Amino acid sequence: MTRPLTGRTVLLCLLAFFGVVFGANAVLIKLAVDTLPGTDVDSTYKASLAYNAEIRAAQGQAGRAWAVVGHVERHADGEAIVRVEARDGANVPLTGLSFSLRMSRPVDQRADRVVALSERAAGLYGGRIADVAPGQWDVVLEASGGAERLFLSRNRVVLR
Repeated sequence: MTRPLTGRTVLLCLLAFFGVVFGANAVLIKLAVDTLPGTDVDSTYKASLAYNAEIRAAQGQAGRAWAVVGHVERHADGEAIVRVEARDGANVPLTGLSFSLRMSRPVDQRADRVVALSERAAGLYGGRIADVAPGQWDVVLEASGGAERLFLSRNRVVLR
């Protein structure tokens, strides 16, 4: 003999159905927020205000005609060695600059690494970064002289 379908049974089935839906949504939202740590820029408005300054800086950098070559090599222990060679348009080594390198994961801001490079010889700069995982990295290399940024390079590399 089958039980009759009552209002109480329908209510319990509806509550169970929507409880499963809301529970699954809550789990998926939690996972999405935990794995996406943020945005590319904190304020798009402030980034848009700086756009014209970025264009002027890029034009100044192109006018200097510097040749800057960077190399990042990851060792098996997770340490990355960074080497940068910088020369001006006349192939003269650039000295006295402050180079910094930022390595960031394309999908996880929490793994970002920043290192200030020291001048090892005329036009040669280097540094070390600990705990660098293998995979894709965005490498941002900046050189400044005093308070002015003189060089900026963005590249994507794959470290093994």
